[in-house]
Amino acid sequence: MAKKSKKQQSGGTPATVALTAAGVTYTVHAYDHDPAHPSYGEEAAEAMGVSPDRVFKTLVADVDGTLTVAVVPVAGQLDLKALAAAVGGKRAAMADPVLAERTTGYVRGGISPLGQRKRLPTVLDDSAAVHATICVSAGRRGLEVELAPGDLTSLTDATLAPIGRA
Repeated sequence: MAKKSKKQQSGGTPATVALTAAGVTYTVHAYDHDPAHPSYGEEAAEAMGVSPDRVFKTLVADVDGTLTVAVVPVAGQLDLKALAAAVGGKRAAMADPVLAERTTGYVRGGISPLGQRKRLPTVLDDSAAVHATICVSAGRRGLEVELAPGDLTSLTDATLAPIGRA
């Protein structure tokens, strides 16, 4: 059963609403976001006391003209060539941040792979499979959701592929 914060009980974010509607077991982790921190993902890992290889960041890329979501560990980087290959594309580049925000309905640093305004092709780095649970943004800076990688994969129709690099 999901642990619910007061914010969730009053509606939550689109990500937590989607998780609740799907009946998925998850845990919400809230922390005080520091706007001066150089990395949203590393800040989340530090604040939660979780290894950075279990905290995943959600990035939006443009693969041959199609916005595509990449979910990779915060400890590493996205391999754009590997992302393109994972979805059968030729070229990938990071999406325009304004377009990513408008399309997903979330702000940078708080983009969740779940509950996006428009469902986008999603690729989850295959390193997620070695963990019982991983953490991803719950749709707001300072709010993470912990869930099983298999649940994230099925809820987003994600492809599992080696798209991250150290």
